[in-house]
Amino acid sequence: MADSLATRTDTGMHFKSIRDMDLKGKRVLLRADLNVPAQRGRVTDTTRIDRLKPTIDHLRKEGAKIIILSHFGRPEGEQNPEMSLAFLVPALEKCWGADIRFAPDCIGDKARAVADALGNGDILLLENLRFHKGEKANDPSFAAALACLGDVYVNDAFSASHRAHASTEGLAHLLPPAAGLLMEGELNALNAALGNPEKPVAAITGGSKISTKLKVLYNLVEKVDYLILGGGMANTFLFAQGADIGSSLCEKDMAEEARKIMIHAKKTGCEIILPVDCVCVTEIKSNADIQTVKADQIPADHMAIDIGPESIRNISRILEHCKTLVWNGPMGVFEIPPFDTGTNAVAACAAELTHKGTLTSIAGGGDTLAALENAEIKSGDLSYISTAGGAFLEWLEGKPLPGVAALSACTKAA
Repeated sequence: MADSLATRTDTGMHFKSIRDMDLKGKRVLLRADLNVPAQRGRVTDTTRIDRLKPTIDHLRKEGAKIIILSHFGRPEGEQNPEMSLAFLVPALEKCWGADIRFAPDCIGDKARAVADALGNGDILLLENLRFHKGEKANDPSFAAALACLGDVYVNDAFSASHRAHASTEGLAHLLPPAAGLLMEGELNALNAALGNPEKPVAAITGGSKISTKLKVLYNLVEKVDYLILGGGMANTFLFAQGADIGSSLCEKDMAEEARKIMIHAKKTGCEIILPVDCVCVTEIKSNADIQTVKADQIPADHMAIDIGPESIRNISRILEHCKTLVWNGPMGVFEIPPFDTGTNAVAACAAELTHKGTLTSIAGGGDTLAALENAEIKSGDLSYISTAGGAFLEWLEGKPLPGVAALSACTKAA
């Protein structure tokens, strides 16, 4: 069978897909990320479960014996009943339309007994990987104990692949590895955003601090044509230019770093786009009295909490000119209406251009997902919305992700 490899051309990485493998009768160790939001033993958001369904459907259709590996919470290597994966079974069965078996451990005789009883197309969920210290330690003996349960290793957990754990990195060296359909889609989307994008490329980066995203910013100015900044991050850059920002959230001790980034951006040909006007208040609360002023003339007793209408128009014009967008972070305090106006307007513009087919749009990161949900942007409105948090940010920094790198290295070795 010819290989149809998911590829990240900026790093030369290649990944075998499950589409390329003969899986009939094979025991597939599927690393998933089922660390889902839950309250009182009930799943409150099934997004990660839903996104895993195409891989599950493919594996069942191909006659694989599916053995799911996942973590949940932070049990720190201890058997903690409150963090057992058993509660997931009803949600998985409902979302996937299939019976799910459960093993009370992820290694050892109990796990092997249930795994050995699987028929083609059957699904087994193993107990929380992090009940064993060997998972986070990437202990070779723990990885080997997992490997003996399967014939093939499939990683479909991009969101956990920034960690070099036994189930994300170690297993790829012990069994024939492949990317699941969710992983493949994520890697192809990220490659389209910064690996081999259609230019011009814009990046939107928001949030409260630049100190937590310094590496992201330095990497982006080397990759994109426009770096659009919002939130408290933009205030620090405005302050670094000598603007009056009033009592706005600002990391004044990071002003020199901001100036260095601006200098670096000029060298790389990246234009940094800052707000030209802001919505300001004296107190962040619902129904606060608001004032719209120029971004560099904020009154001393006011703070910027959203971008203004001229900034929205400016960003929209830039996006209309661009072919690719990568988005991480809101434009303001989107959690409190009407201070979500700027973020909502930019999101609507990106969605409209995406639907027209003129813009490839990729978004990710925790705050970004919440902001897009608030703006009523669905997964089909942008080209790709990543559910990964830390992994998405580390990718924006240009860091190699251990779980992804292992797939590539082992594919080449094979």
